[in-house]
Amino acid sequence: MAEQDNGAAKTDAQATQTGPKMNVLTQFIRDMSFENALAQRGSGGEVNPDVQVAVNLDAKKRSAEHQFEVMVKLVITSKNKGTEDTLFLLELEYVGVFQIENVPDDQMHPFLLIECPRMIFPFVRRIVSDVTRDGGFPPLNLETIDFVQLYRNEIMRRQAASADQKPTPDA
Repeated sequence: MAEQDNGAAKTDAQATQTGPKMNVLTQFIRDMSFENALAQRGSGGEVNPDVQVAVNLDAKKRSAEHQFEVMVKLVITSKNKGTEDTLFLLELEYVGVFQIENVPDDQMHPFLLIECPRMIFPFVRRIVSDVTRDGGFPPLNLETIDFVQLYRNEIMRRQAASADQKPTPDA
């Protein structure tokens, strides 16, 4: 009887010592739009692009146990410096489906919004490069995104928003 309890204790200890386990089950483009405004209206002279990249992340639990869906949404706008005319607009929603185990509940949120996007980012970068090239522009090679800093900024923004919404005591 004591041996069985000891064996169960070893199994529990092994489970807690096992690090996080993540598998990418699938990844796909959920939605994509590319508008070549320059081709539609024609070039009125020299083009000096200014590229702005907006990143948004979302994660949700799927119905299967230990499965999560993480979406990286990019809105990339290229405008001509000086005239501010839009050259192109690329909107991309890229999703990865992950099997994640051995991550404590209190660490799951940052894991989903930092580690998972980091895993699929090279594929997002390649799609952006291919789409901009195929759209008639030089391939846009996105710089590496600091998902840790992005996560921290979002937490700070949410804390500031909740502090602004707290009711003020009546005098």
